[in-house]
Amino acid sequence: MSTNKVPVESLRDRKRRQTRERIIETAFALFMERGFDVVTVDEIAQRAEIGRTTFFRYFGDKQEVVFSTEDDFLRALTAAMRDAPAEPLQDLAQALATSRRLLLVICTEAARNPGHYAVYHRLVKQHPELEDRHTRKTRHYADLLENHLIDHGTPPATAVLAAQLTVACYQAAWRLGSHDATAVLREANDAFDLLLGTTGA
Repeated sequence: MSTNKVPVESLRDRKRRQTRERIIETAFALFMERGFDVVTVDEIAQRAEIGRTTFFRYFGDKQEVVFSTEDDFLRALTAAMRDAPAEPLQDLAQALATSRRLLLVICTEAARNPGHYAVYHRLVKQHPELEDRHTRKTRHYADLLENHLIDHGTPPATAVLAAQLTVACYQAAWRLGSHDATAVLREANDAFDLLLGTTGA
């Protein structure tokens, strides 16, 4: 019998979580109503019924609110990497199989809150500065994947190729699935099917 216990959330932690969630939901609503560029931190704080100082305890600026799920994605990805089998990944087929599983972990995490993802997608597509940050975030995930593969015995050239092919599958899913998180998950899976059928990996 497992002895692992689920941590009990303290009252303070619950209040902090609820405040953070209220800031995010308020900001996203304002962004969709009035546009990202014109909404100010003061407006977000006022509608969320918090002080400006409280806002900055949780987020450095309004861009950080848009990317508020990034920590959740990184936690899910890190956990999946940690729990991955210790078997060596020495060829492209093995590397791509692992890459596919890890990409789908991220897409599944995004699909947990489809409404949030839909607004995020629209904001990123509408604002170059957000799209640039999204691109850098994607590149960071590719670097994490590449390092994970190398740590599991994948030759560097194969690890780089597998990571970049995974990014290509994600970018195809991002375009085809658009603001529908469930569709993005499906398209990512389909992209890998097509890739593997083409490469014979």
